[in-house]
This record gives sequence, structure tokens and C-alpha cells, in this order.
Amino acid sequence: MSFLDKIGFTKLRNGLTKTKDDLFGRINRLVNAKKTIDDEFLNELEEIFLSSDIGYDTVETLISNIKERAKTDKYETDDELNKLIRDEVMKIFAVSTSAFKSYDFEHHKKPFVIMVVGVNGVGKTTSIGKLAHNFKKAGKSVLIGSADTFRAAANEQLEIWAKRAGVDIIQNPKTGDPASVAYDTIKAAQSRNADVAIIDTAGRLHNKSHLMEELKKIQRVMQKVIPDTPDEIFIVIDATTGQNGLNQVKEFSNALGKVTGIILTKLDGTAKGGIVVKINNEMKIPVRFIGVGEQIDDLQVFDSEDFVNALFGDK
Repeated sequence: MSFLDKIGFTKLRNGLTKTKDDLFGRINRLVNAKKTIDDEFLNELEEIFLSSDIGYDTVETLISNIKERAKTDKYETDDELNKLIRDEVMKIFAVSTSAFKSYDFEHHKKPFVIMVVGVNGVGKTTSIGKLAHNFKKAGKSVLIGSADTFRAAANEQLEIWAKRAGVDIIQNPKTGDPASVAYDTIKAAQSRNADVAIIDTAGRLHNKSHLMEELKKIQRVMQKVIPDTPDEIFIVIDATTGQNGLNQVKEFSNALGKVTGIILTKLDGTAKGGIVVKINNEMKIPVRFIGVGEQIDDLQVFDSEDFVNALFGDK
């Protein structure tokens, strides 16, 4: 692990402190107290997983797999039993992979268009600013489209973030048509040969059908410039909202048909980081990025192995 990798892992581990202390701490105490996998152990482990927002279906899978492993695997120490549990949590992520191994990801077209959706208050504007900063830091040219035309504050906030990230922004606060801003952004990204175009959208209430129709219109208008755009649709959800966040993912997926990834914010503010495990197992939509702090570098590319190692107290 390089020095920079260690810095990133340290930030991740520190950002997950609340979840780590709650989840791993309780599992560790259970292992130390019981030392054997019996029905009482499994019932207590199930309760610990559920309290961390891992979700009932996912927990049932984990408990069943751990029970089967215990029949065949021999473990003689607390560390070996902890490793068995960690390995089964890790397997949950095997079906969910991310194209974004780093901010310096490979793309075979310009511009690579990312559309960002989510309700108000989840950290969408902040996440876009951090995405732009980190893509630029990785050597990519970035253009932001401010297509949330319904709130003047949204334009102002995004402009501030664009300046912080050192990237250009396309905005037209006088228009009431977000699709036209998205169109202008794609055209500008083409003419400037930009690597990445990030399209902001309004913080839409996911139960308002006419607002979902506006998102579909943005898609259609962008496709007049480049067919099959956007390349990715990221939904931003707040890790502290639990099941409500997952309901938002379902609603946006139903409306747009191709939500491709999740940006999970505010993981540092909750002891229920197990929601990441639940999302991967039940939603089948990969977590792409996770927010583990307030700094501009604290939006990290999601790595399941690092995530599980940080949860289980690895250094």
C-alpha cells in the first residue's frame, strides 16, 4: 500500500468510526464472550447486523452462510472467528463492481456525461463539487452544467464549488428550462473537447411525478446532441436516512430506468454504515463514491475491500 493509499484508508477508517465502533465493537465483544457459533450466538449476531442497517434479507443471507461455514471450517481463535464473519460480509459485495476504480478512470468517448440526481438536503451540490475537483486532480478536464434552475441558491452554491474545484460551469439562472442548460452544457463540452461533463439537476421530491418527467426531458434533450447520453446517472443519498434513502433510489430508478450508481454521503455521521452492505445486496446498484468527511478530498471512490477492512478494525 502506497503512502497516498494509506492516507485514503486512514480517512476512510476515521470516517467510519461510528459504524466501526458500533458494529465491529459489538461483534468483537460477542466473539470474546461466546467463542462458539451456536443458536444464541447467531441470534445475537443477527441483532447486531440489523441494528447497523444491513437489512433483514441481507442479514438472513449472512447468518445462513456463517452457519454453513461453521459446520466445515475450524477456528481456534477469536481472530479466526472474526475473519470468518468478515469474509462473509465481503462476499456480499462480489456481485457489485464499480467501473470507477479511481478518479482517473478510462473512458472511450468525450465528453463522458454524468447526470446527478437526488432530493434536497442529501449533499448533491457538495458531491458534484467534490467529483469535479477529484476528476480534475486526476488530470481530466471537467465542465459542470447547472441545470437546477428552480432554486437561485443552487446555482450560487454550485458556482462556488466550481471555483473551488477550478473548473468551468455552464449556467443560465434566468431560464426556467433545465433541459436547455443541459443541452448547452453538452454542446460546450463537445466544442471544448472536455473529458467529463457533470449535469446537476433539481433536488426533486421523488413522489412528484411531474418533476420526474422533467428529468426524463433532460435525458431526451441531451440525447439530441449525443445519443445514449448520459453515460452514468448517479443518485446521491444520505446514509443517515436509512430506508428512506433506499426508497428514493427505487423511485428514481423507476423513473429514469438506468440509475447506474450511488453516491452515499454523510457516512461519517452515522453508526448505521451497514446500509452500504444492504444497498449492494438488495438494490443491485453499485455504490460508486462515499462521503466520509467535509473536506473536498473526502469523497472517496468506493472500494469494498477497504470498506470492510475499515469496518472490522484493520490497519
